Amino acid sequence: MIDGFRARADASGAERAKGGFHIKATIDDSPRAVRLVRQAVVRAKEGDREAVRFLYLQYADNIYGYVRSIVRDEYEAEDVTQQVFAKLITIIAKYEERDVTFSAWILRVARNVAVDHMRRRRTVLCEEVRELLPEEDDASHTRSWMLREALAALPDAQRQVVVLRHVVGLSPGEISGRLGRSVPSVHGLHNRGRGTLCTALGEMQCGPTVGATAAAS
Repeated sequence: MIDGFRARADASGAERAKGGFHIKATIDDSPRAVRLVRQAVVRAKEGDREAVRFLYLQYADNIYGYVRSIVRDEYEAEDVTQQVFAKLITIIAKYEERDVTFSAWILRVARNVAVDHMRRRRTVLCEEVRELLPEEDDASHTRSWMLREALAALPDAQRQVVVLRHVVGLSPGEISGRLGRSVPSVHGLHNRGRGTLCTALGEMQCGPTVGATAAAS
């Protein structure tokens, strides 16, 4: 069965390499799938990494879709999905089939990891922005207030990157190291966050601030 898991994982891995993560809402609960998952769980508890890889490829898209519905960001969802399966290696021994199906159990694990992930990301607060932004005259005060309001409306991850990039002045590489993200992930969060921020500030008729913010990139 070890060779069987390796072959199935290799085939699934080849398909995944072509397309990355996808949202998959349904779980294969056919008798054959349930039997294979049960066998893989037993082997994974014994330390078989091929069985763990099989479980990853079996459920990664389900976990990704579920996590993305929580964190509301594709890059965040990818990170959390990887965290779920990294954690699985150490906690799978705790799983007992008589309590709940494996698919339900791993979704529960995913939810807990996603919630913990979001809490850890809430390290850059609007209060820190207030301390860093200058307030000189009434016009500057108004622009600063508008910027704070627009920043507060961003998703946590996007706000972190935008603040670290434009307020603190870190480079994408420095932000990557500080947040534990890949540079492409930082660029993606930055582009979406800046775009949303510029749109919000434009709607508030805060054009000069938008220009200054964009120029900082």
